[in-house]
Amino acid sequence: MDWNQIRGRWAEVRGRVREQWGKLTEDDLDVIAGKRNQLVGLLQERYGATLEAVEAQVKEFEHQLKDHWQRNSA
Repeated sequence: MDWNQIRGRWAEVRGRVREQWGKLTEDDLDVIAGKRNQLVGLLQERYGATLEAVEAQVKEFEHQLKDHWQRNSA
């Protein structure tokens, strides 16, 4: 999954991000604005998780989005 695709579809993705990580606020989503590094940083801050744990979560989220988009584009 190319993060540029996620950034380009941020209006669609932000709801899924909020479902996945409920501690993020609407203001957080505005700050993130489709930037992966912002998402990772805020997840670490909100959840007190290690960088490695957050990176693994974000990678899994990317795979879920890729699968969802592939199923819906076919």
